[in-house]
Amino acid sequence: MKAVVWHGKRDVRVEEVPDPRIQEPTDAVIRVTSTGLCGSDLHLYEVLTPFMTPGDILGHEPMGVVEEVGSEVTRLRPGDRVVVPFQIACGSCFMCDRGLQTQCETTQVREHGMGAALFGYTKLYGAVPGGQAEYLRVPQAHYGPVKVPEEVAADVPDDRFLYLSDVLPTAWQAVEYASVPKGGSLVVLGLGPIGDMAARIALHQGAEQVIGVDLVPERLRRARERGVETLDLSADEDVAGKIRDLTGGRGADAVIEAVGMEAHGSAGGRLLQQVGGLLPDALAEKVFTRAGVDRLSALLLAIDAVRRGGTISISGVYGGTVDPLPLLTLFDKQIQLRMGQANVRRWVPDILPLLHEDDPLGVEGFATHHVPLSAAPQAYEKFQRKEDGAVKVVMRP
Repeated sequence: MKAVVWHGKRDVRVEEVPDPRIQEPTDAVIRVTSTGLCGSDLHLYEVLTPFMTPGDILGHEPMGVVEEVGSEVTRLRPGDRVVVPFQIACGSCFMCDRGLQTQCETTQVREHGMGAALFGYTKLYGAVPGGQAEYLRVPQAHYGPVKVPEEVAADVPDDRFLYLSDVLPTAWQAVEYASVPKGGSLVVLGLGPIGDMAARIALHQGAEQVIGVDLVPERLRRARERGVETLDLSADEDVAGKIRDLTGGRGADAVIEAVGMEAHGSAGGRLLQQVGGLLPDALAEKVFTRAGVDRLSALLLAIDAVRRGGTISISGVYGGTVDPLPLLTLFDKQIQLRMGQANVRRWVPDILPLLHEDDPLGVEGFATHHVPLSAAPQAYEKFQRKEDGAVKVVMRP
């Protein structure tokens, strides 16, 4: 089969690789019909290369059709149309019972002290082959895959359900963790796929005021068209001050930080990441795991922009171990922090009812680009450079 394969920093290729097969009785194999390119995939493309191995298959946002199931998979059958969550969880351990599927004790990558295994996302998360491929082996398939409702016609486009794999539950959890009070205000930092969808969800849930911050014109325009107030980071040096002006002088009740480790404006963090990337992989891995530093400008802006006693919900991916956080300010402002990978299956029952004909979140028009799998190298480059209005890319094998 063909798959998107990692070979080095900014070097992904579409290559022939062995077809997946059933290895455990709880496995399934699906034929991938759509697969997303995620902002966190760019971390593998640029920053987290020491944890990658040439030949790794990328991707963690797939959906498709079941081809084969293991003997213990009784809830799926060949021909079923399914979405595959980005994390691999068993559904029955201590953590899964508490709705913390990203901490699944069955698939935790204990060797590296990490949580549940993820598709296509470094050896820290199990080095599981990803879903940017023609076929995908799905471990723990007795629980993980989400079936497209049987009453949905076969000709309903994948985009209606694809984002259940990551974008929708990640954005939903970000809004839930933000705990915006009734009639309150929310700032969303970063209007990429997660920030954009989080703003849509917050408005749908009745947030009184949603302010989106970015510096890419196309992203700002998309958000404005959905009713979000927008601030252009590149046009205003005092964005936090502007946010206070818009929120009664106090700051926002809650802030969603949807940018993460590669935020613009953090020159020192960028330099350290670039230096780490130049080291031999074994040494670079030790540097990242023991002295990793992120670009913190987005998080620092969140701390500045949130009101005293407010909440910051972090959905942007971070990897640093010695990030210099302003703990005095966090403590003095009595800021609540919530964060983590999205627990996909926890939120699916809340989201599925919104994926019907009225499409209140605009999922069918959410992707800006649809490309064949063969165009993956160009899609990664375009998305990384934020060119041609690329906000969300969907690949079709």
